[in-house]
Parts: sequence; C-alpha cells; structure tokens
Amino acid sequence: MTTHHPIAIIGAGLGGLTLARILHLGGIETAVFDLEASPAARTQGGMLDIHGETGQAALHAAGLHDRFLAAVHHGGQETRIIDRHATVHLAEPDDGTGDRPEINRETLRGLLLDSLPAGTIRWGAKITGATALGDGRHEVTLADGTTFTTDLLIGADGAWSKIRPLVSPATPAYSGLSFVELNLDDADIQHPEAAAIIGGGMLFALGERQGFLAHREPGARLHVYCALATSADWLTTIDFTDTAAAKTALLSHFEDWDDSLRAFIADADGPLIPRAIHALPVGHSWPRTPGVTLLGDAAHLMSPFAGEGANLAMFDGAELAAAILASPEDLEKALGAYEAALFPRSEASAAESADNLKLCFDANAPHSLINLMTAYAESGSPA
Repeated sequence: MTTHHPIAIIGAGLGGLTLARILHLGGIETAVFDLEASPAARTQGGMLDIHGETGQAALHAAGLHDRFLAAVHHGGQETRIIDRHATVHLAEPDDGTGDRPEINRETLRGLLLDSLPAGTIRWGAKITGATALGDGRHEVTLADGTTFTTDLLIGADGAWSKIRPLVSPATPAYSGLSFVELNLDDADIQHPEAAAIIGGGMLFALGERQGFLAHREPGARLHVYCALATSADWLTTIDFTDTAAAKTALLSHFEDWDDSLRAFIADADGPLIPRAIHALPVGHSWPRTPGVTLLGDAAHLMSPFAGEGANLAMFDGAELAAAILASPEDLEKALGAYEAALFPRSEASAAESADNLKLCFDANAPHSLINLMTAYAESGSPA
C-alpha cells in the first residue's frame, strides 16, 4: 500500500529544515526525505556568514535566533584581502558590530535538526523520480523501489535536484571556476604562519584567474579553497586519491605565488577534495505547476561569490512556510505568492554572484574586490 504524505520535503539541508521547522511551529507536520544515511554521513562544509536580512530573519521565524547567536564564531567577521605576494591590501577587524556573524554549517544544521520532532526526517531515502498524478498530487519513487504520494512536493534537494524536472528543463552549467578544498588542522601549533596570514576570520588571496579563499573555524582549523579559472574537465586530470601527486599538480599552477601561500597546499592535512562550481541560469524560473515548487539550490544554484546560497535557502524556506501558513486551504495561492517573490529575489542574487566571480579573478585582482568592498562601505551596504 502506497503511503501518503500531505506535504513532502525532499532534502534535509538548511532550506528544507527551515521550512519543516516553521511549519511545525504553525501546527503543520511534514515528511522530510534525505538520501544520506544519517546526519553525520558526510561533512557539511565550512563556515557560513549568516545575513541579517535573510538567514537571520529565517532563524527568527524558526524561533532559533538566540540559539544561533550562542553558537556563532566570535571574531569570524574579520576580513583580509591580499595579493599573490602575501601583501595585505585590506584588513577589517571583527569589532562586534557586523550583522553577518559566522557559524559552522554543521552546527547550524544541528540546531535545525534538533528542533524537529523525532521521525520527521527519513534518512537513507534516495529519490529516483517523481511523477505528476493530476490535481497537484505527485507520486515519488525511492531507490529501494517503494513509493509515496503527496499533495505538496517541495524540492529542497540541491544542485542536481530530482524534483526540478517537474517544473523546469534547466540544468546547472559549469561556471568556469574550480575549487580544491583542503584543511590545515591545529593551525596555531602545527601551521602558525598560515594561521597568522588567515587571521581570525576570512581571507581572500587573489590573482588573475586563481587564488585562495580561506577561513578559520572554531578549534583552530583553517579551511581553504584553492580556486582556479580553468576548463570543465581539468579536475578529472588529477588523481585525488594520491594526495602527494595532487598537491604537486596543484602547486604547479601557483609557482609564482609567495611560499607562505603555496604552503596552504603543500602542508595541507588529509585529502584534497575537488569541487567544480556550477550554476543555474541567472533568472531561472518556471511556470506555476500545481502541487510542486523548489527552494534553495534546487531553485537558484549560484556560485558562492554573493555569500547568499545558504542564506537564501533558509529565507526561501521561511517565506514558503509563511505563504503556506497564510493560505493552508489554498496551496496554489500559497505557491503562487511564494514564487512571485522568489524569482526576482533569486535573480538579483544570482546576477551579483556571477558578476563577483568574474571580479574576484580578473586582471586587476585583488583590487577589483577591494574597490567593491570600499564602495559597499561608503554606501553603508553590507559587503
């Protein structure tokens, strides 16, 4: 017998969990499905700066803002911008007045997970497809062959969403930029020079078509993304199962960089993790499709250069929850209202992200980013 869930959320990321939490507070329960075997099945990435107008607004709506503030990384809003010679061009301390405090993604996700009733999330539930049944209802098929039906299907399942094809033919395209993710553990003791260069918060070390983006995590770990503007298949030419060989290959692209920055790669602890950066088309939208919608990366995947990915996912979840709670007997009205605001909001952020990616690695790097941040400061807008 096929199980029926009035509201099914596909994906237990920050956006899906925010939606489930706020609906729970409003007396509406949901079923959340996630392909991972458990919350600890994989690492959840590094630090996130949570914006007052989006991510923090969502946490207020979820009743979790105080717990969020208790868990932030104090000092994490410090920012430095340097060039390939390790010359510092901009240094902004964290004076405690910023409205974008940093928190570890895993910690933030844990706050949301702990706020939901036991049994809300079905772990190890990999979605293989979904089919419209008419009248807004859908049937969803899992990898184990079981199915369920739902009156409202929400794709919060990220970049390669299995739900997106129900509303849009769009697929993510390579942005032209690839990351290699690495870590330096116990940095104050084991990697003091790297710790001094990165400081207490975020570091941008930028040159034309390449650079390093790094931040300090609680516990003295330095989390570094080595960035290269390169072909889509470049990462496949490196054997990342051989860490020493991968380091050698990566270092060959930074031969004219200061040795203190090359040491981020040479001295990295543990494996190097390749990450090609993809994005959906700027302005991605879809016609109103009965009984289904998207949020977060499933709706508007973009590069991280507007700092809005996690923030928008959470805000999407909060806005969709508010729309459903405002019109619980008319879900089409709720979805229409949600998408009418979603599309222009996400288009603006996606355009900013695409522009900032180019700016960070242009021929004038790092000065283009410095000029942008100076303009933000002079206008009073957050960077």
